[in-house]
Amino acid sequence: MAEDLNIVTSTNKTEQYQSLLPQIEALLFGEPDAVANMANVCAALKQQFNWFWVGFYLVKNNELVLGPFQGPVACTRIGFGKGVCGSAWQQQEVLIVPNVEEFPGHIACSSLSQSEIVLPIFRGNEVVGVLDVDSENLNHFDELDADYLQQIVQLITL
Repeated sequence: MAEDLNIVTSTNKTEQYQSLLPQIEALLFGEPDAVANMANVCAALKQQFNWFWVGFYLVKNNELVLGPFQGPVACTRIGFGKGVCGSAWQQQEVLIVPNVEEFPGHIACSSLSQSEIVLPIFRGNEVVGVLDVDSENLNHFDELDADYLQQIVQLITL
């Protein structure tokens, strides 16, 4: 596939995801390098949705370590059960946070982040990383985002 995306300008999130998902699949098809694939996923999501921050954290030595991302500089390491990312890892489930100021123990990598969604990435039954997406708007993410982002996360092989 050519490394160009067909960006859907519709305000309908479903249409945006439905257009982007096969394009991401095509970007990842046949590419075995996880870092390259995570980088392209971040770029595609950032380009389509213009979220404040999109990135991956990978489990290394019992902490989350910053991986490929798009957006301003970020926290480099996050402990197990700490912040939204560490909590999603610990709980092994998607966390949608409408207002990060109301999340106990939120780690503020940027004061501009207002809402967040974090999805664990599994290898078998073990969490090996997370996809973290932040928005400058409150209440930005919902179950629709969770459903489509889970489909995208399942395409990542770590």
